[in-house]
Amino acid sequence: MDDFYKKILENNKEWVEKALEKDPNYFADLAKGQTPPLLWIGCSDSRVPANEIIGAKPGEVFVHRNIANMVVHSDMNMLSVLDYAVNVLKVKHVIVCGHYGCGGVKAAMGNQSIGIIDNWIRHIKDVYRLHNAYLDSIYDETIRFNTFVEINVKEQVFDLAKTSIVQTAWKLGQELTLHGWVYGLNSGFVTDLNVNLSSNIELDEVYQLNF
Repeated sequence: MDDFYKKILENNKEWVEKALEKDPNYFADLAKGQTPPLLWIGCSDSRVPANEIIGAKPGEVFVHRNIANMVVHSDMNMLSVLDYAVNVLKVKHVIVCGHYGCGGVKAAMGNQSIGIIDNWIRHIKDVYRLHNAYLDSIYDETIRFNTFVEINVKEQVFDLAKTSIVQTAWKLGQELTLHGWVYGLNSGFVTDLNVNLSSNIELDEVYQLNF
């Protein structure tokens, strides 16, 4: 085994020891179940750890991650996580958190083929196509990149609201609010994009489901 692999095994032992020093029942209590108030849909980027960013403990955040924090309506993985979070765990908040400098978003702004990931990047390109007139009017490439990151997050929040899972919860009177954030890799701060949905009234009428 290489040194890195040995180190992470040792780190785990140290983490367990420190946790038990603070609370001998720490892991026994965790094993009893989870009641997180939050579902986090974030990017797979290793620099964006959900729990650490918001100072949350194990058991406080249910997490789904993929490249560029996408909410794709045909993604059974994402839908399964969302369904479990909303209907079993009864989370009260769902946060879609993107980040500046996102490689997936950057790739969607160009035409370079990367491999099988091209098929996933296409979903991000679809977001660009919806807003291309505005984005193409931004001549500064960095500002355009950052703006696209923000727009992508907002679109994913609305895509969450379009799901039957979320709309059914709202119809039943369940307390559930969707939020859009962007994380700054170079600052550590999150920015609330002020897209906070707790009903389907902000969706185009064609997406509003009747039950």
